[in-house]
Amino acid sequence: MPQKRSITFALSAFDDLEAIRAWYKDQRVPDVGERLIGEIIAQVERLADLPESGRVVPEIGIANLREIIDPPFRIVYRLDGTKVKIVRIWRSERLLTMPLK
Repeated sequence: MPQKRSITFALSAFDDLEAIRAWYKDQRVPDVGERLIGEIIAQVERLADLPESGRVVPEIGIANLREIIDPPFRIVYRLDGTKVKIVRIWRSERLLTMPLK
């Protein structure tokens, strides 16, 4: 049986979750924000058992940089050995760009 992978969050992903929570609170529907964050966390938790279930991020094309589309969000994560690191959680229509070196 394959080993479960540990899951960590980059600071950027934590910030994304807080921004989602704040936006829905500002819209006066905090319960919607909490429900969506719960759905995002459920998607993330399944990566412990199914780390390669997400697709390769198409605009990057790197095998260990993957994403789960959970409308209206995309959860971008990196596979690193026995670890899964959640990198960003964005609106699904937003394109991921690589920083300039």
